[in-house]
Amino acid sequence: MELSVVDIKGKSTGRSISLDESIFNVDQKNHIVYLEIKRYLAAQRQGTHKSKEKAEITGSTRKLRKQKGSGAARVGSVKSPVLRGGGTVFGPRPRDYSFKLSKTQKRLAKKVILSQKLRENQITILEDFSFDQPKTKNFIDIQNSLNIQNKKSLFILGEENKNVYLSSRNLKNVNVVSYSELSSYSLMLAKNIVFLEGSIRKVQENLRK
Repeated sequence: MELSVVDIKGKSTGRSISLDESIFNVDQKNHIVYLEIKRYLAAQRQGTHKSKEKAEITGSTRKLRKQKGSGAARVGSVKSPVLRGGGTVFGPRPRDYSFKLSKTQKRLAKKVILSQKLRENQITILEDFSFDQPKTKNFIDIQNSLNIQNKKSLFILGEENKNVYLSSRNLKNVNVVSYSELSSYSLMLAKNIVFLEGSIRKVQENLRK
């Protein structure tokens, strides 16, 4: 299985990259993708939500009225949950939402997503490039050449490239990451995945482990 390498003008370079079928030809397994996306999003949650319960409310503990004879329900404290400004019953408490998946499961989720993206012709391999200085217009020109200017795109770099990252930072539908930062969530969000030539080999090495 091979994919042609294109240049920044969108033209074929005459070179091609061999894709590992164990990575780019995996059967669809929706449940493992669901678990990995759920794990990723859960890990982003702060879990700092908190409401005060009855014991934590500041207020008098004086009994508001006598126990019997008033014709109304008994009330023992102004901090009662049934009164305005009282404590919350079974309110949220700080907690950690994260959970773990094995490395094998995480890699499998990426393989499933990449396989599906390849079947839908949403993967492009672009020759390595760099900018002398950050310039958004240069990055837009590359998007136009690849015909992905109005689509959510993920560019995967083989190594950190500050000028390329800064050139894309102001663009709404573009995400630029290095191969080591690649996540299943970013792969799922992208309508077009652009591997720089130097990154595709490193991604395949990581996913073969």
